[in-house]
Amino acid sequence: MTVKTLQRQSARERLLAAADQLFYAEGVHVVGVDRIAERAGVTKATLYNTFGSKEDLVRAYLEQHMGRRQERIARILAANDSPRKRILGIFAEVEELLAGSAFRGCRFIMATAEARPGDASEIVAEEYRTWLRTLFTDLAKDAGATDAKQLGRRLLLLYDGAAVAARMDHDRRGAAAATHSAVEALVESAIPTKRTTRRAR
Repeated sequence: MTVKTLQRQSARERLLAAADQLFYAEGVHVVGVDRIAERAGVTKATLYNTFGSKEDLVRAYLEQHMGRRQERIARILAANDSPRKRILGIFAEVEELLAGSAFRGCRFIMATAEARPGDASEIVAEEYRTWLRTLFTDLAKDAGATDAKQLGRRLLLLYDGAAVAARMDHDRRGAAAATHSAVEALVESAIPTKRTTRRAR
């Protein structure tokens, strides 16, 4: 690997870190490329050489976040031995995210709120939501839910709603507690509990 390649990677990492900080704090459309380049310690020309356009930088920023979420959820799935526990584990991590001091809301919801039809943020957000919807539906099927598709939709609604409520109501603890109770009740009602019964002799 050449020195130039390493330098490009380093610039890319710095630009993505700067974009993550600024976009999340202030909004995708408010923050200009000048500020991102300055925060990253590179020239504006380097930014354009690395990403081509601000739109491509926004795409990379959201794709990076999606990749991180997928990695974290993959670890949760691997750490739990049943679909029911996996669903509850995903929402336990949501509670942890809401409790974090850096939490400001869902990056995808925030970015798409500012988006125009066909913007990169809309495209990546739809990819992310399709993945989440499939994940929850598959977990519901594996758990033996009576209506897996409906349960998947409801879980996604709670997943989104937790972040929105925490942000809009300025009550992260309340949102976390309400989400926890709602998910447990939903899982309990939608997924039959296996019970062993003795055969009559």
